[in-house]
Amino acid sequence: MRSQHIWTSRNEDGRKREVRVTKFGGQWKFQAKFRDEDEWTYYDLPLLEDLRELREVLFRKYQRRRASFEDVAAVDKLLREAAYDSSNSKFD
Repeated sequence: MRSQHIWTSRNEDGRKREVRVTKFGGQWKFQAKFRDEDEWTYYDLPLLEDLRELREVLFRKYQRRRASFEDVAAVDKLLREAAYDSSNSKFD
């Protein structure tokens, strides 16, 4: 079953950004765009901030019985992997 989660945020410059995350077939697909852009940006590796926000959105939905615990746990795993990857990256 497909599930979709959408939220908006503003960056430091005040530009509004919409993020859409879709889960289909056990795979998460992240896309985002600023309000003044025409094309969506698709992410193979989502931004860490987007993962954190998705976790918050899912947890609030879980509390209202609108999302499954398995989805929250899956995003927690993605967050752990992203944090591990960023801590092991080496800059030259």
